[in-house]
Amino acid sequence: MEATALTNHIFSTFSSHSSSSQASSTHHYHSLLPTTTTISLKNHKRIFSSKVSVSSPRSHFNRRNFITCSSVNGIEETVKDVPIEKQFPAYPTVMDINKIREILPHRFPFLLVDRVIEYNAGVSAVAIKNVTINDNFFPGHFPERPIMPGVLMIEAMAQVGGVVMLQPEVGGSQQNFFFAGIDKVRFRKPVIAGDTLVMRMTLIKLQKRFGIAKMEGKAYVGGEVVCEGEFLMATGSSE
Repeated sequence: MEATALTNHIFSTFSSHSSSSQASSTHHYHSLLPTTTTISLKNHKRIFSSKVSVSSPRSHFNRRNFITCSSVNGIEETVKDVPIEKQFPAYPTVMDINKIREILPHRFPFLLVDRVIEYNAGVSAVAIKNVTINDNFFPGHFPERPIMPGVLMIEAMAQVGGVVMLQPEVGGSQQNFFFAGIDKVRFRKPVIAGDTLVMRMTLIKLQKRFGIAKMEGKAYVGGEVVCEGEFLMATGSSE
C-alpha cells in the first residue's frame, strides 16, 4: 500500500508538472525536477517503474543528474551508484595542527585536538579528534576492548574550549587555562578505535575581569551524541 501510494504521488506530481509547463516559465522545471529521472518502486512481487525526461532550452540543463539512495520497506530509488570512497568529503580545515599548537600549550601525548573545522570568534569552535588504535591509552583501556576513556573525552573537549578562550576576542593573552569545574556530564556511547570524535564547545558566559568562563560542550560520533556537559574554565599564568 505504501509503495502504491508513493507511486501515485510521484506520477501525479510528474503529470502536474507536465500539464503546467505551457502556462508557466521553464525555470520551474529547473528547480523541481532533474533533467532525467529514473524511479523504480518495488513492493513485494510487483515492480513499478517510470522514466521522465525534461528538456531544457539551456544546454547546461541537458546533462544528467544522478542520485543514489536506498530506503526501507522495499522501496528503492537508484540511478547511478557512486563508489563509497567518493561519497564522504573530508572535513574542512579552519585550523590545522600547526595552528592549534600555536594556541594550545599541550603537547604529545596529551594534545587531543587534530583539526578545527569551524570557528566563530569569541563564541564557539568545532574540532575533531581522530581516535586510532595507536593512541597510547588503548593498551591499558582496555587490552581486550579498546575504549577511549571518558575523562580523556572531557579533556579533549576542554582543549577545544581552550581554542575559543585563548583568542584575542576573549582576552586570551594568558598562556594557560584550567578546569574550574564540570557539571551535568553524561557519557552516552563508547568511543572506540577508528571513530572520529567531533566536538563542539560554545561559550555561554564570560567574566572577563576574573578570567572565568562557562562553556557548553557536546561530542559526536557519526552524528550521535556520545558525551556532553557544562564546563567552568579559568585562564591565567602558570606561575
